[in-house]
Parts: sequence; structure tokens; C-alpha cells
Amino acid sequence: MSEPTSILEPKRRPSPAPQRPLPPEPPEDAESQALSDALKSSFGIVRVILVIMVVIFLGSGFFTVGTQEKAIILRLGKPVGKDEKALLGPGPHWAWPYPIDEVVRIPVGQVQTIRSAVGWYTETPGQPPRDSLPPGAEGYALTGDGNIIHVRGALRYRIAEPGLQYEFRFAGASNLVLNALNNALIYASATYSADNALTRDVAGFRDKVRTRLEETIRRQNLGIVVDQIDVQAAAPLKLKPAFDAVSEAEARRGKGINLARSSANETINKARGEAAIRIAAGETDRTRLVTFVAAEGERFKGLLPEYQKNPALFRSLRRSETFQRIFANPQIEKFMLPTRGDGKPREVRIQVGREPEKVKPIELPREEGH
Repeated sequence: MSEPTSILEPKRRPSPAPQRPLPPEPPEDAESQALSDALKSSFGIVRVILVIMVVIFLGSGFFTVGTQEKAIILRLGKPVGKDEKALLGPGPHWAWPYPIDEVVRIPVGQVQTIRSAVGWYTETPGQPPRDSLPPGAEGYALTGDGNIIHVRGALRYRIAEPGLQYEFRFAGASNLVLNALNNALIYASATYSADNALTRDVAGFRDKVRTRLEETIRRQNLGIVVDQIDVQAAAPLKLKPAFDAVSEAEARRGKGINLARSSANETINKARGEAAIRIAAGETDRTRLVTFVAAEGERFKGLLPEYQKNPALFRSLRRSETFQRIFANPQIEKFMLPTRGDGKPREVRIQVGREPEKVKPIELPREEGH
């Protein structure tokens, strides 16, 4: 039997089992340590390279829009923004690099040039004039009077603001502009005669081409503005000498007409000038005479009361004034013929061709001793 235990005696706990010591870690060799260090360095270099690549990737999204340009950002093929708000003005901008975003530049304000040779011949130096025009190799246009001419044109235009119509509505809008210019050249040729298109109405032919071109641009809504259009028309090479002769004759005819008109204008202007001078002189004389007569009338009206008071005295005074005015000129010989007592005129005889009287010099008195 087991011995009884006291309540006051603590219970004895069993002692823990002794722990076994851990086996020592095997020492790392030099190759493993070198490999670990190399991997750590490689990971650091990769991190730096990744950071640099991210910076370069984000930095490649910066772009600059020129002063005569506008740009629009397409994100996954859709514009960023709506309508004109999507347009970017001149200056620096940023977008996600391709293929997330794509920057489309619209050269608004830049003058662009297209040339049409739909009705022009092949220019080969030294080639003689052809007797025929093969449709597949030579270009030409039919005129309204059934003749053949060659036409070509150069168009300078700008993209109309804001440029979305031109850039996104058509694929290859410049080709549509070229087609519109070709249509205008052919249409104008068909409405004009050969002589008018080549010599007589060259300016009207050019205006016809421009009018037709602007109508086509407006009808097709191409989104461009025409700045300048140059049109050149020429006769077929085989007929060029004949057309040159006609042009020469037209030039001589025009020169003769201009000379005749110039001479006629000169003669008319000279006659008008002389007529104006004579009319002015007549008006001056008339005015002077009317003024003189009016003054004389006023003077006579002023003298009339004096005459009515004493006619004899009035005549005597007027006679004295007249004699004073006449005798005031020493270069004129004066003769005064008073009336006879019987009222008959006196007989006067004047010798014609008389010698002038000689004036005797005045002799000074002589003094004694001189």
C-alpha cells in the first residue's frame, strides 16, 4: 500500500525530460555565397533599369504642337474630348505613349499645294509634235466649240478651322481635293471656246475654274479654304504655230485699236481743253463788259441830276475834263477847234509828214573871266 500523503504537503511535479542539443548548421561554402551576392546585385540593377525604362516610357509621351498646327489625342482609337474641346493648341502637351495613345497632328494654317495635270501633255525634251493624242498617255480637254486644248492647274489651300472635318471624315482628303480641281478644269474647258480659253478671256477662264472648284468644295464639305489657283491653258503641240499666229494677229489688232483710241482721246481732250479755254475767256469778257456797262449806267444815273440842273455848265465841265485827260499825254499832238460865231465848222489843214521841231539847247549866261 502506498503511504498516505498530507494535505499540506505540496504535490511534486514530474521533472521535465532533458532536451537534446540541435545539430550544428553546416558551414556555407564560398561558391554559394558568391552566387547569392551576384543575385542580389543583379536584382538591384534590374530595379534601376526598370525605373529608368518607366521614366523613359512616361517621358516619351511629351510632345509639342507647332504654331500652325493643332493636335488631337486618340486613346485606344477614340478622341480624348468631344468636338473642338479635343483639339490641342500650340505648346507642350503630354499623352500616354503608343500604343495607348496616338497623337494626330492637323496642319491648320499651313499652306498646302496640289498640282493637276489631268489635261496636260507629256513633256519630253526634243520630241517632235504628235499628230495624235493617245488617251492613255496624253491628257487633254474638250472645249465648248469642239476643239482640243491642254489645261493644268496648281492649287494652294489651307485646312479650315478646326480641321476635324478634313482629317477624320475622309481617308486621303488631299486626293478628293485633287479630284475637285480636275473636275473644275474639265468643266471650265467644256463651257469655253478654245479662242476664249487661250487668248481672249484668260482671266474669265481662270475665274470659272475657281468658281467650280469652290462649289465642289462646299458641296462635298471638304473643309478647306482656297488661297490661290493658277491655271494654264495651251494649244496642242501640232497646232501651236497656228495658234501663235492668231495670237500675234490679235496682239497687233489690239495694239492698233489702242493707238486709235489713244489718238481719238487725245484729240477729244485737246478740243475739250480749247473749248473750255474759249468758254472761260468769253465768260470773263462777258462778266467784265456787264460790270463795265453796269458801272457806266450807275455813273450816268448819278450825273443825270446835275445835267438836268444846268445842261450848258454840265457840258462845259465835261469838256474841260476831257481836254485835261487828252492833254495829259505829251506824245500826242493836240488840236483845239473852237466853234465859229456863225456855227459853221472851221477849216483845218494839217501837213502830213512834218519834221519834228528841234529843241534848242538853253545857253547859260557867260560870266566875266570865264
